[in-house]
Parts: sequence; structure tokens; C-alpha cells
Amino acid sequence: MKTAEVDPKRIRRHLQRLTETIGPRLAGSPAEARAADYIAEEFRRHGADVRIEEFPVCERRVTRQTLQIRLNRTWRTVPCSVMNGSPGTGGQQIEAPLAVIEPPELQKSSYEEYAGKALLLLGTQIENPDHYRRLLAAKPAFLMLVDVRYPTDTCRADGLFPAYTHRYGAVPSVTIPFIQAWQSDTADRARLLVVGDGVASTSQNVIATLAGDPTGAGPVIFAGGHHDTQADSLGADDNGTGVVALLELARLLAPLPRKREIRLISFGAEEQLSVGSAAYVRTHRNELVRRGGFMANFDSFGSRLGWYQLHVCGETVLADWLIKRLEAAGQYAELRTDAVPYQDAFPFHAAGIPGFWLYRPNCTSGRFYHHQADDDLAKLNLNRMAQVLQPLAGACGELARTPVLPFPLTIPTRLRKPILKYWEDCFAGWEGFAEGKALALQPTEVSPSKKC
Repeated sequence: MKTAEVDPKRIRRHLQRLTETIGPRLAGSPAEARAADYIAEEFRRHGADVRIEEFPVCERRVTRQTLQIRLNRTWRTVPCSVMNGSPGTGGQQIEAPLAVIEPPELQKSSYEEYAGKALLLLGTQIENPDHYRRLLAAKPAFLMLVDVRYPTDTCRADGLFPAYTHRYGAVPSVTIPFIQAWQSDTADRARLLVVGDGVASTSQNVIATLAGDPTGAGPVIFAGGHHDTQADSLGADDNGTGVVALLELARLLAPLPRKREIRLISFGAEEQLSVGSAAYVRTHRNELVRRGGFMANFDSFGSRLGWYQLHVCGETVLADWLIKRLEAAGQYAELRTDAVPYQDAFPFHAAGIPGFWLYRPNCTSGRFYHHQADDDLAKLNLNRMAQVLQPLAGACGELARTPVLPFPLTIPTRLRKPILKYWEDCFAGWEGFAEGKALALQPTEVSPSKKC
């Protein structure tokens, strides 16, 4: 039975609802919950069995953020964005001497010189948990992280790794634009004021099931995307595109015969490092181990100009099978076969589930509007989205109805070690962390806080 055609008009309608009607959708916010309700309603419209699973998160509620640096004895204001998971300053201004940290300097044996300093760190994250632990132990006043991938003067939103903040605490942390950091390297002091904080809240995974074998046996064909955004971002590409992919998959695949169950999941809190996806695999770990499965993840694949990347975490035969289906439809993608922890398929890979992530960069560092306010509909090519989604929808339908899968559902041996390391370091492993116990927020002191 042939798969129906992906409809660019439907894609536009869904994206308009998410970006223009609902707007930015921070994890744990009422806007994120409205997006989840809309997605659930659309899934039900196509006959799927829908449930919503909630999980705790730290919601960013910031009403004011002001950063100033002193350069040549003159104070000037620098644009900034408070990071997800960062405590505020309790409405009080913090002032401290400024120090610049270049990434290799984190290899120092001692961080004592950073005590009480406002630290300008070149990089979007501190990706080594021991470096983060030792930096927090040094008790800096606050952190300013610079996204070195994009040399712009526009602020980008981002977040701290929840596993790090729950293990080691956090100090007030903001992102600042690259050009502002470039102009601030000789500054001697900085001061930060943040009104607002993180508060305990809940996010949600919206799960739509298209039934297969009535015995409930056999692997599940999963497809995922996320409905939350970063602060102040409309998130048309990141990740409205993934949401509309799921809604179109529901419409296209619901009428088809199936031997295997298809489960479409719109995840919450991806922008806090796939908290929703990790919550799902922890909750359903026994089923994942018992039944196995395949995960197709869609995230940021709509850029008007760019090129497709197909990140495959699976055996070579799986990658070949997917590439052949794309090319048969006139679609071509750069194949990547590495472990990428910054997307919602990764926790499934940690659970032993192979699959892919479809992505579309438009510059060598990613997408130039990444986590910005201008991630809007004007950036997208809806026809290109439909063209690449069509063969992948057909592939998911084929996997759901074929008697014998055309590839093994295993993770290659060479990827298991890096996956395990990322899972333990960045996600706190299978135990995770008790979100609700670490979210009683009080006015921030200069010393590290364990509020978020």
C-alpha cells in the first residue's frame, strides 16, 4: 500500500500554530504545555492512541537580565541571556574582577585563581564533568559563556547540563555574543543582575501509538522530535520542523497495514539536554530491553539553504538501507556515523536502540539562526522538507509492515563506549537525578548554588 503524499500546506499550518500563535515554548512553561495539547489533539485526529507522560523540570522564569563590563574605566552594557538551569542573583547586582578562560586552560591542575571572579569562558559548554566540578569548587562569582561557533553580535540562548548542576551546583551563568566577548577581552570587571530564577515545574512527552501486532510482541518503530524551544526563540526550525514531521507521519502511516507498532513521541525539555527523551527511556527501560526497536529522530531539518545530514547510530547495513531510500527519491544526505548526545535519539541509543537523526545545517558550525529570536518561518523551505520527509515516512511504514527487518537492531561495538561515557557524564546514567528535590529556589549567593 503506497504512502500518501506529505503536504507542505499542512506543514505550514502546524508551524504557524506553534510559532505565531503559541510562540517560544520553554520547558515547563504554559506555552510548552499548550504546544503539547495541540500535538495531542492532532495525533488523535488521525486515530492514534495518545497519552501524555509528565516529568519534573526546572523552568526558566527571568524577567530581567543586565550584564555590564568595565573597559577603560567605563561601564558598558553587554547583551546576555540567562542559561537554562542557572540560578538568578536574587535581584541583587553581583560585581567581580573579570578573567578570561581559554578552553585548554581548563586542564590546569588548580583553579584557585578563579575564586570570586566573573569568568568569561570561550565555549558553549564545559563538556568535561571534572572541569565543571573543579570550577564550581573554586567559587567564581558568575560565568559568561561565549558561543564560539558563530561570530555574531546577537545573543543566543543555551543551558547548563542538568546532570552537572544537580551533582555540583551552579552559579549565575549567562551567554554573551561572540563580538561582545571579542571587544571585552581587556575589560577588568563585570557585574550581573538577574531578576527571576528557575522554578520547579513539569514538562511532558506526548506519545501517539499506532497499533501493530495485537500480541504486543516484537520491536517498536519509534519516531521522535521535540516541541520545546530555547528562551525568546520561536523555534520554527528547532524544532517545529520535528513536530510537523511527527504529525505528518501520523497522518500518512495511520491508514497503512502494520505488523509492528509505531510510536510517535513529541518530547519536552530537549533544550535542557534531552531531559524528556531520557525520562522516557528510564521509565520504559524494561520494555525497550524486552522488545527492542528503531528510532527515527527529526530535529532542525528545514533550512531554506543548506544540506542534509543523516546521523546514523546503527550497523552499516542500516545506514546503506536508509541512504538508498533517500537517493531513490532524489534526496541526498551527508552520512555521519558517530554518537551525538545533543538530540533526542541519543537516550534511545544508550538503551540499545539504533536509528537516525535527520538534520540540516546551513554553515559548517550548524545553523546561523541557532537558538535565536529569528528562527522563524521565513528561514524554512517547506517543499524541501516535504521532499525529504516522504521517503523517510515510507521507510518507517516499510519497517512497520515487513515480516523480516532488513538490518539488525544493534548498536555497533565501536560506538558503545562513547555512548556509555556521554550517558554517564552528561545524563547521570540510568539513575538520573531527582529533579524535584533540587528545585527549592532561594535568593542566590555568590557561592555555588544547588537550586537548579
